[in-house]
Amino acid sequence: MQTICSVRPGPLDLPFVGREKEVAQLEQLHAQRRHVLIIGPAGVGKTALIRHVATRLPLLVCPESARLAAIFDALEQQLSLTPPISKLVQRKNRLLTVLARAGQTVVFDGVGWTTPRLSSFLECASRCAPVWIATRSEHPWDIGHFWPLLARFERVEVQPFRLHETQALVALVIRRGLVPPETVRIVEWLQCRSAGNPLALCQLLQELATGRYDPSSPLALRRLELDRRIHEVFPSKGENALNR
Repeated sequence: MQTICSVRPGPLDLPFVGREKEVAQLEQLHAQRRHVLIIGPAGVGKTALIRHVATRLPLLVCPESARLAAIFDALEQQLSLTPPISKLVQRKNRLLTVLARAGQTVVFDGVGWTTPRLSSFLECASRCAPVWIATRSEHPWDIGHFWPLLARFERVEVQPFRLHETQALVALVIRRGLVPPETVRIVEWLQCRSAGNPLALCQLLQELATGRYDPSSPLALRRLELDRRIHEVFPSKGENALNR
């Protein structure tokens, strides 16, 4: 008998699966000290890929790259730069000097529209060290003023999961007891409903983890998909976004 849960559990601690090709590409480009553009639609797993590679390679990672202040905060913390400096220009100059001396690859995750000031800093950073940029689009109307410089960057595209990658993830979460064992029977349904998007897939698995759905019931699966969409639009208070 399935347990009925009145409260949704916190975000699942899902394992990293697949992406062997992308990981190998990034490891090779890191060894070659190349600039890299990591590109893919929302929820496809760019951040998860970066986090995984950061466990294997020495990277300086800026998780939020929309504002200079947030970038400086992240880099200064990782480089242990003290004492703090209040003026952005002084912070920028100190950071560029240290980045050139350290020589580590710098990753700017979540890059969207780049303003002239942000684009200028990214360009200066790329002169000091290898730079990786993770973004949803490489079109000039999406990425902004940095677009002309992308010709210097090697492209690594993150694609939606294929069926065998979804199967691997489902097998692992079943083995860990996070979802009902019967979930193995609906792998193709999960692949279809998520369109291979890891974020949507994780949201479906999150719903299954509540124990409120019978994977063998078509009616329950329709309700599961509806609930996933509702929780996607209206997430529970305090629930962390899944970064897959």
